[in-house]
Amino acid sequence: MLKAAIVGLGRWGQRLVESVADSERIRFVRAVARTPAKVEAFAARHGLSLGSDYAAALADPAVEAVVLATPHSQHADQIAAAAAAGKHVFVEKPVTLTRASAEGAVAACQKAGVVLAAGHNRRFLPSLRQLHELVRDGALGRILHAEGNFSGSSALSYGPEMWRADPNESPAGGLAGMGIHLIDTYVWLFGPIAETRCLSFRQAVTVPIDDTTAILFRFRSGMSAYLGTLAATPRAWRLSVHGTKGWAHLPDQDTMMLCFADGVVETQRFPSIDIEREELEAFAVAVAGKAPYPVPLDEVVAGIAAFEAVSASAAKSGEPVRLT
Repeated sequence: MLKAAIVGLGRWGQRLVESVADSERIRFVRAVARTPAKVEAFAARHGLSLGSDYAAALADPAVEAVVLATPHSQHADQIAAAAAAGKHVFVEKPVTLTRASAEGAVAACQKAGVVLAAGHNRRFLPSLRQLHELVRDGALGRILHAEGNFSGSSALSYGPEMWRADPNESPAGGLAGMGIHLIDTYVWLFGPIAETRCLSFRQAVTVPIDDTTAILFRFRSGMSAYLGTLAATPRAWRLSVHGTKGWAHLPDQDTMMLCFADGVVETQRFPSIDIEREELEAFAVAVAGKAPYPVPLDEVVAGIAAFEAVSASAAKSGEPVRLT
């Protein structure tokens, strides 16, 4: 049983704690919150020792790992501190905001001999695992193009005091909160991204972040992809992959439509699972040395490199940015 501290006990930190409340592989024993008084009742219900001092949690011998659900800009320093303390690290996406800091985080954890796991929960969806097999095995032929959208309305309720309303934490609108999931999916399915162009602007929200973001990618393989992410519209998630032998379309996370050369469209449905529980238990398995965490760190860095390039293109009104 891996004993962990949750760092950041806002909405998402609480979701992570609840997802493994009855797990036999990982258990939260401590919590770090900016304002402990606001989450005392939650911590008491889940038996968490509560405080505001991250260093104290790292010094606690009862804590073997930390789970970071904190503002993105804090991740690099928090990962480095955890590695120096010999604690394993699970960190919410994006792992960091730049390629250089992501590489630094990976190096710090490797030097310390601790596991670093990125919270890309969509990797655990049965539908995307099936799609990965189709692409890997060549069932769709040569992949020519992909299109994805991950959007939601959360930015409509952001106030100026919220950290996600800071454009430094949320470059290119919904990119850090939602679009990063599809960037990770693209890297997983299709390999490294070579070039990107992004148009991102604000239309509806009152805080100083974008709410409408459209991105084009060119991959090293030669294929192209589109990614849209809006932060002021009802929730949407979809993904389409087009190859020379067939296409796959996921109108939601639990449904896949497939079409091959015969033109017949078949629909598969997948069970809904708790992907947060899946990722945290996979982290515990990796810490125990039983299996690698299923999000390779080179792919994590490649995704952050693309994330950084998208942000740079958005700042330059859509000028192409090449990844080295």
